Amino acid sequence: MKFVDEYRDINLVKKYCHSIESIITQPWQIMEICGGQTHTIVKYGIHELLPSEITLIHGPGCPVCVTNINLLDRAIEIASLPNTILCSFGDMLRVPGSEKDLLIIKALGADIRIIYSPLDCLKIAHQNPDKEVVFFAVGFETTAPSTAMTIYQAYQQNISNFSVLVSHVLVPPAMEAILSSNQCQVQGFLAAGHVCTVMGYQQYEAISAQYQVPIIVTGFEPVDILQGILMTIQQLEKGEFKVENQYSRLVNQEGNKHAQIFLQEVFETVDYFWRGIANIPKSGLKIKEKYQQFDAEQKFNLTIKNNDNLESQNCISGQILQGIKKPHECPSFGTKCTPEEPLGAPMVSSEGACAAYYRFSTLNLPHG
Repeated sequence: MKFVDEYRDINLVKKYCHSIESIITQPWQIMEICGGQTHTIVKYGIHELLPSEITLIHGPGCPVCVTNINLLDRAIEIASLPNTILCSFGDMLRVPGSEKDLLIIKALGADIRIIYSPLDCLKIAHQNPDKEVVFFAVGFETTAPSTAMTIYQAYQQNISNFSVLVSHVLVPPAMEAILSSNQCQVQGFLAAGHVCTVMGYQQYEAISAQYQVPIIVTGFEPVDILQGILMTIQQLEKGEFKVENQYSRLVNQEGNKHAQIFLQEVFETVDYFWRGIANIPKSGLKIKEKYQQFDAEQKFNLTIKNNDNLESQNCISGQILQGIKKPHECPSFGTKCTPEEPLGAPMVSSEGACAAYYRFSTLNLPHG
């Protein structure tokens, strides 16, 4: 398959592994930001092919995993209301709230629908004028433009029975939060290629310079990731700290200007509490006052609290999302916590590190 098979070429994989091994002189710790990259790393055993001096740290690049647990509880409340249709992507249905998940509420009779595009919600709203249709919007900068476009379209069409519960978060503030932590072990980043497709990578240059870390915009196939690691090691070994673009076939420095215009039109940045991590300044998106009629928080008079007191005490997903621990280091992994009965979001999300380890890792795991 063109543009896929060549990035899984075993000869190129061997070439990059050899190149990395030939230049490395000391231990280095690199964080891949995106959960999609984590899944590729574990699925293809990339972490096992690398020299022992390299440690890959899995980052918080799973928007489902970091969605505020209190916000999820409010989504469950909305879904339980009469004459309400809650729409979301499939990943969210199994994510545990403080007591239940959306799938349980659906089984009890709530009208919860899995959609593949936010614009589907507008069709549902047209088809059900007597019901409130709420889109539970989750994602990084990658999916936020489609939510913005949907809100803009609803405004233009004056659709009064549609609103959005927003959980869109931003990558650069999370990177800064990690780098400024006294527990930080990260010496270089593989940045999320799909985020940079939308936003470009100019915003990373100040982070790289301030914290003295190389940041490599990287794709999602094995060859992409190995080339990104090689570019990171080349900088670290030379004592250089800059932003480079491995994913040049899709990413440019400026990003998608049209998508950015819609983001700026509909959203403003606010502080956001990342589940299992902390409150990160200016790391979330909120609907602007002009489009407030489509803000589910306002329409349903919701109060969103910023705390993790409702999280399971047997789950260490916060430490996993910050790269402090690996999934198999959790005592509940594969026993008390499985994809069928998850304690935390990283075990059920398609981008969650725990799900990747459960499905693909050859480490000594409890579930065999």
